[in-house]
Amino acid sequence: MFNSPTAVVDQKKSKAKYPESRVIVLDDTFNTFQHVANCLLTIIPDMSEKRAWDLTIKVDKTGSAEVWRGNLEQAELYHEQLVRKGLTMAPIEKT
Repeated sequence: MFNSPTAVVDQKKSKAKYPESRVIVLDDTFNTFQHVANCLLTIIPDMSEKRAWDLTIKVDKTGSAEVWRGNLEQAELYHEQLVRKGLTMAPIEKT
């Protein structure tokens, strides 16, 4: 019987190569709650209306909120789309 080699992935090395990235919205004085919530709802995948509003309120109360976390390529895409909609964004954070 033929034995084929199997790849063993070391989870620690895999995570080190592909760190998670955080997309963070910052508070500002010109975007309305409605606009921020709508942007989150339309741009961030699987965002519920309740979560979009909860995050919008967090941005207002604390000055910022992490709205998405995942791979860098997706983080860059969502960050760019939110910037284009006029939201004030922190630089992408790699964790």
